[in-house]
Amino acid sequence: MPEKYIKENANEVVHHLEYNGERPHLIIPEYGRHLQKLIDQATVIEDREKRNQVAKYIIQVMGSLNPHLRDVPDFQHKLWDQIFIMSDFKLDVDSPYPIPTRDVIHLKPERLAYPQKNPKYRFYGNNIKYMIDVANSWEEGEMKNALVKVIANHMKKSYLSWNKDTVTDTVIFEHLYELSGGKLNLLQSTEELLTTTDLMRTNKKMSNKNMPVSNPKIKTKNGKKPFIKKNNNNQK
Repeated sequence: MPEKYIKENANEVVHHLEYNGERPHLIIPEYGRHLQKLIDQATVIEDREKRNQVAKYIIQVMGSLNPHLRDVPDFQHKLWDQIFIMSDFKLDVDSPYPIPTRDVIHLKPERLAYPQKNPKYRFYGNNIKYMIDVANSWEEGEMKNALVKVIANHMKKSYLSWNKDTVTDTVIFEHLYELSGGKLNLLQSTEELLTTTDLMRTNKKMSNKNMPVSNPKIKTKNGKKPFIKKNNNNQK
């Protein structure tokens, strides 16, 4: 009768243990060590047909690890790209998608152009300068005049958000003239911008939207409103 349990030598078991420091680096750690070993075994299979079958099986396993992404467009394309990356581009199988290369994966994006570093009037922001440049490129007419007025009102609102006091239309017109390079001149115009009161009211509404809303219906366990101690030191 065969033995149910085989007694093993402890020294031999310890000799065959694997330590993380001796294991190869995981290219995509999210999939784990076992999936990495499956891909490594698939790369050394000599029969191409069998190698293709094993690659499709591994793709199914990878998809089962991310069930929430099955309905995402091009999800299968992403899995096939990942299996080639995890094989260090050594897996030679028939892919339904273009096979990525090492150069494409490690290709660095182009350097982004940063906006102007030191604008003279920072409280207006960079978007105002972009709007002014667009207005300069338009032909003279009602549409351009309306855009210039919108820009001037927005400049006044931005100025009041920073200053919290008041500003005359002449100051805004001077800044507009300077930022536009002398192309947008409203200094001699009879155009009137929105009043400071209206703009401050708009800024206050926008700031209140970002404030957390307190719940006046908060009650304690016994159904009563919590007691709030008043500070009598501020009372005269």
